[in-house]
Formats: sequence, structure tokens, C-alpha cells
Amino acid sequence: MTKVFTRPKSLTDKPFHYCPGCTHGIVHRLVAEAIDELGIREKTIGVAPVGCAVFAYEYFNCDMQEAAHGRAPAVATGIKRVLPDRVVFTYQGDGDLAAIGTAEIVHAAIRGENITVIFINNAIYGMTGGQMAPTTLIGQVTATTPYGRDPGKAGYPIRMSEMLATLEGSAYIERVSVHDIKHINQAKRAIKKAFETQLAGKGFSMVEVLSTCPTNWGMTPVEALKWLEQNMIPYYPLGVKKEGK
Repeated sequence: MTKVFTRPKSLTDKPFHYCPGCTHGIVHRLVAEAIDELGIREKTIGVAPVGCAVFAYEYFNCDMQEAAHGRAPAVATGIKRVLPDRVVFTYQGDGDLAAIGTAEIVHAAIRGENITVIFINNAIYGMTGGQMAPTTLIGQVTATTPYGRDPGKAGYPIRMSEMLATLEGSAYIERVSVHDIKHINQAKRAIKKAFETQLAGKGFSMVEVLSTCPTNWGMTPVEALKWLEQNMIPYYPLGVKKEGK
């Protein structure tokens, strides 16, 4: 029998702690596969966030560093500048990157730091109980918007990829989704492309991944995948937002 799947060497054997139906595990695997295929595991350093992926250092089989809430781009900047021959990536959720860490990510992109950012957008604060995030959609019910997000009170969802793509220092930015096999394969190509951008010394690269949070969305895993496709993608259109500089 032909073996069609093996565990990436860049993942440890530890079982994930994520909720059933959460797509963090899929994205972890895609990042690890990209690292394996590029043969860069021995020189890769990841920066773990605060949020649901706070224990990412338990799963990636490469050097990892924990960062304070929202500060992963600053930590990655320091590592990359001290060790420019290493491949450095951050793994951040929307609360970490688009709320507390907004200034950090904007200025890392403006400076054109030669790092790679994996940005998980599930339109909610997952770890702390499902509060409204900067990426929460209009009308979306959360723990802090029980009647749905009202733009008159809470403003509008932020499109981070489009905003960062306007900055001179960004080199490659793409938004992908992992709600079905076709899009998972596309996400894999984008993540690999982001690492290749860094290896080529072109500057700041980021892949935004639309992800699910069945627990805090109050849905089954299957319902959550459909909700992502039908509600998130229309507001957060997929595709390359910037490539080349």
C-alpha cells in the first residue's frame, strides 16, 4: 500500500490542544510541510503568540520563542537582525495581530523587515471567550456583541492584508482560506511562497488565513466551514494583495 501522508518532520508528536473543528491544526501542518520542503528546519525560528496558538512552540519542531501579546513582529525583527541567516516567522491570531499588536505589524511592514507572518483570522477572540475582535463581521454575534456587531457603535471590520499591501515595505501579501481541500492546497502554496520571499531577501511577507472557531461561533465544525465560505470570504476576498517590489 502506498503511503500518501506522513507527519512533517517540522511538527512534534504532541497532540494538538485545539477545539474540535478548529483549523489551527491544518495551518500548523501546512507551515511545517513548507519548512520541510524548503529544507530550512535547522535554521528556522518561529515566534509564538498570545491567544489560542500560545502553545505553538509545543508543536513546531524548530527553534521557537514566545512573545508578549501583540509583540511577535518586534521579537521577530530582533531575531532576524541579530541572526540574518535564519528564517524567522511569527504565528498570530487576529486579536494578537489586528488589535493589541496593530502598531507592531504595521511598522514591521513599513520597515520591510525580512520576516514571514502567518496571520490567522477567525473573526473573534477565541481563547478568552469569544469577544468581538477587530475582524468580527457586521452583524456577527459575539460575547460582547450579543445583538450583532453594530458599525455605529463598534466601527467596521479591518482588512489587514489590504492595508499592509499599501505599504512600501511589504513584499508579498496573500489571503487564503482552509475551508476545503482546494483552498487548503492554495494556502500551502501561499505559505511556501511567503518563506521563499524571505529566503530571497525581498522583505516583509504575510499570509492571512481565514479560519474557523466552531466553539465560540456556536456551530458544528461542518457548519463553521460553511459559515466561513458564505460570510467571511465575501468581506475578506481571497487572493494575492501584493507581490514583488
